[in-house]
Amino acid sequence: MKTVYIAMSADLITPGHVSIIQEARTLGEVVIGLLTDSAVAGYQRLPYMGYEQRKVVIENIVGVKEVVPQETLDYVPNLLKIKPDYVLHRDDWNTGVLRETRQRVIDTLKQWGGELVEPDHQPGITAAALSRAIREVGTTPQARLVMLKRLLEAKPLIRIIEAHSGLTGLIAETVSVQCDGQAREFDGIWMSSLTDSAAKAKPDIEYVDMTSRMNTVSDILETTTKPIIFDGDTGGIPEHFVFMVRTLERLGVSAVIIEDKKGLKKNSLFGTDVVQVQDDIEDFTHKVSCGKHAQVTDDFMIIARIESLILKAGMDDALKRAEAYIAAGTDGIMIHSRESTAHEVLTFCKEYAKFSDRVPLVAVPSTYCRTTEDELAEAGVRIVIYANQLLRSAYPAMVDVAKSILENGRAAEAEERCMPIKDIISLIPERSST
Repeated sequence: MKTVYIAMSADLITPGHVSIIQEARTLGEVVIGLLTDSAVAGYQRLPYMGYEQRKVVIENIVGVKEVVPQETLDYVPNLLKIKPDYVLHRDDWNTGVLRETRQRVIDTLKQWGGELVEPDHQPGITAAALSRAIREVGTTPQARLVMLKRLLEAKPLIRIIEAHSGLTGLIAETVSVQCDGQAREFDGIWMSSLTDSAAKAKPDIEYVDMTSRMNTVSDILETTTKPIIFDGDTGGIPEHFVFMVRTLERLGVSAVIIEDKKGLKKNSLFGTDVVQVQDDIEDFTHKVSCGKHAQVTDDFMIIARIESLILKAGMDDALKRAEAYIAAGTDGIMIHSRESTAHEVLTFCKEYAKFSDRVPLVAVPSTYCRTTEDELAEAGVRIVIYANQLLRSAYPAMVDVAKSILENGRAAEAEERCMPIKDIISLIPERSST
């Protein structure tokens, strides 16, 4: 029997998937190259189902002889192993990101006389359309909870942006751009205490209580499906932090970040201009340990935020704390700096790379905003958080509109800065009750 190879992500099975498998059966035995999570995440959103779940589905479709992992978007490594007689793909990959992939398939098959077969593209339900439908319906707490860890396994760098309302959550969920033929979007959401407090016109001193903050989390959960990282400030006393962890995990939040300070919380970007006290290593590790013992699943993450560079305690202190926090069971380290360049952070990353036991590194380039994601990723950073940009951009825009109305005695001059009324009304579609 001849061998036919088909590559697919198969996150959401459509009639098109079944059809091309049936067409392949007429040519020979069908081998499916199932794209791994990392292969899919390299060019589009992480699949809703993990690789093993998708594999079970595909293995049980009539006509599939074998399912093998395809580790990259490039077919060539698998083709060289399998040497199929045919590769099947619909004739819809002559442009965009897949164009070069297609040519490499043709060139590789020539080595043993294989053939690329391209059946006509079939209009109808697409995986993209189903993905949009699922996003509108929503997700479950458990599916969302595990997604951050899945992203860490699948992607070299995770891009997070803050949200402080259901509307900004919708922006984080839906905004995407095309770069070099690939879709680029945010991977998750930062539930910032600074922007949540500011949106409520309250100071960033942990004045906004957990009940109020959970209401904001609920609004964001309602409009999104992406993983959420919660800004837990200091986490409070260990006995209170336990309840924070349990509440967040139950809601489906993926992680909490707590900073190693004590007393009245002041925003880190004030640095030593205001009185801020760093917690003792022993007390902070005890708090982390209490939180880890409180969580129910292995999917929830507690990330320790080190303030040593902010408070001028020095690089050695920051590294010492990182080792202690990892030993206590923290799932990630956030290294914070208020310098205008990333020199401090990159130096920490260089020394951190020498640790024998490491967890994912998190960076927040608020002050060193000229540093690129590529530079941070090269240094070993796994999660980049854009922690306050949506609120900081919204406030000046609203002030400008308010001033325009005052100056002109009417709203006409401000209209060009505003969304059309119809667009804002239809921004959030009503959901059917049936």
